[in-house]
Amino acid sequence: MDIEELIRGLGLREKVRLLTGAGMWSLPALPAAGLRGLVVSDGPAGVRGGPWPAADPSIALPCPTALAATWDVALVRRAGLLLGREARRKGVHVLLAPRLNIQRGPLAGRHFACFSEDPLLTGEIGAAYVEGVQRCGVAAAPGHFVAGDSETGRFTADVVVDEAALREVYLAPFERVARAGAWAVTAAGNAVDGTTMTEHAGLLRGVLKDEWGFDGVVLADRGAVRSTEAAALAGLDVVLPGPGGPWGERLEEAVRAGRVPEHGVDDKARRVLRLAARTGALADATPGAAVSGVVGAVVAAAKGPVSATVNGPVAGPVDGPIDGPVDGPIDGRTLAREVAARSFTLLRNEGGLLPLGGIRSVALIGAAAAEPRIMGGGAARVLPERVVSPLEGLRRREGLDVRHAVGTDPRVRLAPLATPSLAVFQDAGGATLAECPLPTAEARWIGELPAGLDAARLAAAELRASFTPTAGGPHQFSISGAGAFTLAVDGHTVLDETIVAAPGDDPASALLSPPERRIVVELEAGVPVALAVRHATAAPDGVGFVAFGLGHGAPAPDDEALIAEAAGIAAGADVAVVVVGTTEEAEGEGFDRAGLALPGRQDELVARVAAANPRTIAVVNAGAPVEMPWLERVAAVLLVWFPGQEFGDALADVLFGDAEPGGRLPTTWPARLADAPVPAVAPVEGKLRYEEGTLVGHRAWAASGRAPAFWFGHGLGYTSWSYDALAAQPTADGGASVTVAVRNTGGRAGREVVQVYVTPPAEPDGGPPPRLAGFAVAEAEPGTTVLVTIPLPGRAFQEWAGAGWRAVPGRHLVRAGRSAADLPLSTALTVAG
Repeated sequence: MDIEELIRGLGLREKVRLLTGAGMWSLPALPAAGLRGLVVSDGPAGVRGGPWPAADPSIALPCPTALAATWDVALVRRAGLLLGREARRKGVHVLLAPRLNIQRGPLAGRHFACFSEDPLLTGEIGAAYVEGVQRCGVAAAPGHFVAGDSETGRFTADVVVDEAALREVYLAPFERVARAGAWAVTAAGNAVDGTTMTEHAGLLRGVLKDEWGFDGVVLADRGAVRSTEAAALAGLDVVLPGPGGPWGERLEEAVRAGRVPEHGVDDKARRVLRLAARTGALADATPGAAVSGVVGAVVAAAKGPVSATVNGPVAGPVDGPIDGPVDGPIDGRTLAREVAARSFTLLRNEGGLLPLGGIRSVALIGAAAAEPRIMGGGAARVLPERVVSPLEGLRRREGLDVRHAVGTDPRVRLAPLATPSLAVFQDAGGATLAECPLPTAEARWIGELPAGLDAARLAAAELRASFTPTAGGPHQFSISGAGAFTLAVDGHTVLDETIVAAPGDDPASALLSPPERRIVVELEAGVPVALAVRHATAAPDGVGFVAFGLGHGAPAPDDEALIAEAAGIAAGADVAVVVVGTTEEAEGEGFDRAGLALPGRQDELVARVAAANPRTIAVVNAGAPVEMPWLERVAAVLLVWFPGQEFGDALADVLFGDAEPGGRLPTTWPARLADAPVPAVAPVEGKLRYEEGTLVGHRAWAASGRAPAFWFGHGLGYTSWSYDALAAQPTADGGASVTVAVRNTGGRAGREVVQVYVTPPAEPDGGPPPRLAGFAVAEAEPGTTVLVTIPLPGRAFQEWAGAGWRAVPGRHLVRAGRSAADLPLSTALTVAG
């Protein structure tokens, strides 16, 4: 029996059932057909799994922008392989990643979840990520297709973009990844040129499926589907969550009434079964069932690697090269540390202060030095087993005296109480239904509740913790969440309130950015207290959303005293390291940024520390550009992004020269927001107009004539390089092969990211700025020359001409160098019309 015979053996209701979620994180099983439920998971930088299982922690890699900052496709492929292995271990079949949206403007709130402002870099890094994940028999589902590049009105905005920009910039990374063999794609919630993406037949069916030959599944972003028939006809395949929603019985009725053709449902079911075969969720049918023996036929019909079990070895062809064994051990901590160091981007290093040598004392300043932000929020959040802070990482250096001062705490919300806690689920009478231990006082179950819990009886969730203060005085406690809450301290209720979330059009806002209520409680040092937060909740249809936390803030001096203390400590140290960055309130999912200034008084902190110690290193812990008014006052600036769980050890490696900072900027950093070519990313009267056309990122900066603080591609290492020769030869596919000779002129081994840009022939009124056409990583010992060969695709010499791609005839300038503004080598290549 082949796959078509299997589909013919299913009734309409069964086929439709395949297309709607069985819950928040899964598609339904059909045991008679040998189909297990497909499990999906968030996790661009780590695999969460369906619920938020504290008992099953996840490796937390650096954020996607950090991955792109490595400019290293082999390393990103290894990171994808690790994520694929993590997904297999957790029983996940589909990873809802990577995000291929363009970092169009610096205010976009989920900058950290995207790779780059450049479509070629985004596409190449994205393809490597997908190849690594799928080599493990786990589907990657890149999103959000397409133009879901900002957060404000992400489910309501209508993006107005011309066709050339859509093709050359925003669709280009998706095309690269689709042609690389992605098994799924996630459709965005916004509209494009008047049509909601989940109903956009021209893009979903016409471009993605028909033109590009995509044979995978098109999933909808949660909350993005608003119709039954229009979405079904447009090419959407799966709606999550379920089982309620716009499909199910409504889609079945539309088919029976002839408004949706059944062969369209068959195509969707075929794609789901193909995905199941590829990910190992399709097994031999239940004994005696009419569809037994179908697995072999479906596997034969599937493209790419196929596994017969969820957690067993992967068999079948590899879609592209892979580094490292599929079934051998992968040390997630070691890889996370390596990726972090490779992503760290050294923006400034006056006098060669870094790497540090011959020092005995370090003043380590900043709240983030002890409690760093290692990941973005929302879908990017996972629970790692451990986090190595900069304070911990530097204190491991033998013979180094590390003196820490907070300086200032920019966080608006109180951090969750860092005490092991217990989540207790109760019925209306207060009887316990389930208990779950948690590493901190924060409870999160999104869609799926703990296994074995009788969801129909759920009436409340309680978070319990014991806390012993080290200092007496006024302690602040907070509840973050939406709904009815009580807070009890030693059995005495100190807060009883219904907390209402701010209104908005984003259904996830109450979970991603919940309101906070605080209360001050006098506590005695050394005397433990019992804390309990009770939240009235329910789980209609078995789907529960439990997301709240208990925050804590100890008594502390005011900012003025803290900054003065930090400056004093810095003055007495050999070197000062100030860790500053964005907060969850300033940068995250569900909202765009209000500005580029560091939150709170961090700018003042850096300036005061630098005045006290000229050997000051600013470590910027942020996922997106920030303004640095103190830039000229510090000796060095190291950008560490959201660096994952091994942050502290990787930072120590780089500061002391055990590893070289390998990062290069994947996005242009403005000195001031006002200089940015795209300073605003919010829709106006429902329209988000991409008026800059194809001039995005570094190309927009070049066209503007303004200089940023740091150009796309910029980054310093611990050695020096000379660019000595460049040659370019046309290839049969309309592209070119470029060879660059680079020499390590410094005193230590190093890595260099060689970048190639192409400028098309200039028109009488001036031509467009150069575009990134290719890149590669070079490694060399001191005094050694290496030849780096970089293939340029035919698209590097083409433009979208309305009806299709066409080569731009004439002499194209091919340039090579270390950033978009530092291209010392050039040659010309003639392209025929």
